[in-house]
Amino acid sequence: MATDQPKKIIIDTDPGIDDAMAIFLALRSPEVEVIGLTTIYGNVYTTLATRNALHLLEFAGRTDIPVAEGSHVTLTKGTKLRIADFVHGADGLGNQDFPPPEGKPIEESAAAFLVNQAKSNPGKVTLVALGPLTNIALAIQLDPDFTKNIGQIVILGGAFAVNGNVNPSAEANIFGDPDAADVVFTSGADILVVGINVTHQVVLTGSDREKLASSNGKFAQYLHKILGVYFSYHSEAYNTNGVYLHDPAVVLAAVDPSLFTYIEGVVRVQTSGITRGLTILDNKQKRFGEITEWSNKPTVKVAVTVDAPRVVKLVMDRLMDS
Repeated sequence: MATDQPKKIIIDTDPGIDDAMAIFLALRSPEVEVIGLTTIYGNVYTTLATRNALHLLEFAGRTDIPVAEGSHVTLTKGTKLRIADFVHGADGLGNQDFPPPEGKPIEESAAAFLVNQAKSNPGKVTLVALGPLTNIALAIQLDPDFTKNIGQIVILGGAFAVNGNVNPSAEANIFGDPDAADVVFTSGADILVVGINVTHQVVLTGSDREKLASSNGKFAQYLHKILGVYFSYHSEAYNTNGVYLHDPAVVLAAVDPSLFTYIEGVVRVQTSGITRGLTILDNKQKRFGEITEWSNKPTVKVAVTVDAPRVVKLVMDRLMDS
């Protein structure tokens, strides 16, 4: 309805080619108002994630949007062992060697920025988490009221009842900081999780990429350029001429939750051993006689289906008309 105020969103991000696409998509979505980006390691190290976030906003002509730099280490102070430069290029943006951004991140840390934005707009801010969940876990530790103040947290993470994409058990964002993920999932916040079991159904094909190339939209042109590396990776890893739209799909889950269906249950994360990063949902189909590690914990919503054609069409329409 035209009278609705756009939903305020903060995107916690590790840009990343599909993050770039997701950020541009959010900026092109009238239903939401991006009030900040917070950065995290994942596809790249945190310092580069911040540089890329500033660069993307400068390219989009949106230097009014603040960027808050996030944690450089995991919740348990571990260092980032694995970055996905083989997926996104050494610069995280398809090896295009963009000039350094002119802007700087704000003084506030990502966790403090999240806490303060939620506090000043209680119930009104949706947090879209596209990387490991360290900043969000830190915000929860920083302010016991954060989970009540934040409107909703929409998370790209997990692989529910399918293989992961780092190894057979773990999806990359959860694997990046399993301890943080377990803190967030059991925090009692209003959480919507979209795992790769769903985002792998959302595919941008080679012919979609050609459509971007032939469009006059400046975002479309930019994305066509950076997508080369991402297509090569998918071709090698998955033997497909298409790329998964993980991050854009999750932005659209924040824009229009009706594009997905969900089940509700308790999610716990395995934090050690060979299945470190595994997400296990108690789907409530059995009443267990035993007290388990899932008992009496807050529930979250987990996406189970997606209207993939509608998601891809929205992504294409909004990015081409830019």
